Amino acid sequence: MKQSGRLHNLDYLRGLAASGIMIYHYSMWTNGHADIDSFICRVGVYGVSIFYVLSGLTLFVVYQDRMIPSFGDLKDFFKKRILRIFPLLWLATLATLLLPGAKMNLSELILNLSGLFGFVAWDQYIALGSWSIGNELVFYVFFPLFVLTTKRSVMSFWLIVAAIIGFFVYYSFCAIDEGELLRGQWKNYVNPLNQVYLFLGGYIIGWATQKIKFQSWLSLGLIACGFLLFAFYPLFISSQANEASNQNAIVLASMLKENTVHLIAGWNRIVFSICCLMVCLGFYKLTIELPKILHHPLSFLGEASYSVYLLHPIIYTWLFWFSANYYIMPKNVLLLFSVAATFVLSYFVYNYFEKVFMKLGRKKAV
Repeated sequence: MKQSGRLHNLDYLRGLAASGIMIYHYSMWTNGHADIDSFICRVGVYGVSIFYVLSGLTLFVVYQDRMIPSFGDLKDFFKKRILRIFPLLWLATLATLLLPGAKMNLSELILNLSGLFGFVAWDQYIALGSWSIGNELVFYVFFPLFVLTTKRSVMSFWLIVAAIIGFFVYYSFCAIDEGELLRGQWKNYVNPLNQVYLFLGGYIIGWATQKIKFQSWLSLGLIACGFLLFAFYPLFISSQANEASNQNAIVLASMLKENTVHLIAGWNRIVFSICCLMVCLGFYKLTIELPKILHHPLSFLGEASYSVYLLHPIIYTWLFWFSANYYIMPKNVLLLFSVAATFVLSYFVYNYFEKVFMKLGRKKAV
């Protein structure tokens, strides 16, 4: 499972999460918004949460033992992270500006190309989905601090954990109002301080279980329990949200069926976050080796997940435009063709674009 220095089981989960987000978006753009009780809607919302947990966990596995952190460690870490994240972010940002009807704002462009939007204007992203990349850049600043405190002052680490949990509780129960539509609270939702607990959760999974071996049945049990709870947990909608919704029957129908705020606020968020952590822990400790017929496509999906995630809105927009202006495709044909085109283009972008910069990041300074 850990061939060539890669944790392929985490690749599998990362690829499945990216594919789930893509299918959620394509289905919504083609056939309308899915019910918030549906599995695909939950995957679409929490697929990014899986990314965050896996990011914290993967960075722990790669850097914890070899990072002090010294100045040289930090230089090497940020060099690799910059060359891993920025090239595709730039490509997706510029490609988004070439879409039909796109408008360019120079200040937003500078913020996006520099990555500073994640720190100072996290809701002013250009490429759809790149808000999460801005969050990720902020998390990279937290990571050396996690390493430093777990190695030199565990008490300080737990104080950081307490502060981050405090932010999580504040946003889940105070800053995000279940009685309002999510689109009006989007800036609060995409605030890095509202998401960093997931990255921290991934780091803690690695830190707390690095020397513990799990039996296969335990890993599979965690995955199964997390998956089933995630899929079948009945949403709890607060009395305040229901009261606010009942003021207007039309708003009520919209909010209960389509308002995903109920998935990311209050007790529901705690349950779904625990599910994400359980599934990630299960995959991390899983030692079952898959047959090659499954390993190769799942491994590819994981490796190319960044391309799948950032490029799929661009691909769909161009295909939708082509269908509307030149050759009308049935909805399901458009959806399937978009999925196929995304996988094909992601394969080439990963192998002939992303890998070039990844190799540069691994080169040692002369």
